[in-house]
Amino acid sequence: MDTDVRGVGDHGHMADAFTTRTIDITTGSTETVYDLTSACAAFLREAAHGRDGLLNVFVPHATAGVAVIETGAGSDEDLLAALHDLLPADNRWRHRHGSPGHGRDHVLPALVPPHATLPVIGGQLELGTWQSVVLVDTNVDNPRRQVRLSFLG
Repeated sequence: MDTDVRGVGDHGHMADAFTTRTIDITTGSTETVYDLTSACAAFLREAAHGRDGLLNVFVPHATAGVAVIETGAGSDEDLLAALHDLLPADNRWRHRHGSPGHGRDHVLPALVPPHATLPVIGGQLELGTWQSVVLVDTNVDNPRRQVRLSFLG
């Protein structure tokens, strides 16, 4: 029995409705708020073909997260400072290996989840005026990260 699996609406086969790609990011050896907005826009130019849908941004790491925040104007540093207040890099953590206080990095994804799903309208990310999509990485022991971008539309 042959079945024809179609995507949402009149967009053809599921392969046309879902596109995913992994990008590599170097965050270096310092705590980082890395702006992914332009990488998301570039991916959507190739994947969305002007369609409406959803962009999922996912980091397959136990010590990183994805946030939608204003970048610049001090907000990046404010976020890292707030995370330091909430998750101090000291010896309170049971998870102990790597740099001192590294256990905090394993708690981070509970506060800054490793994913975000965002609206795409007319093939473009529909963010507010001051919103950017960022990778939040407090783990100074892992300078290389992957981010999976998936468009469903």
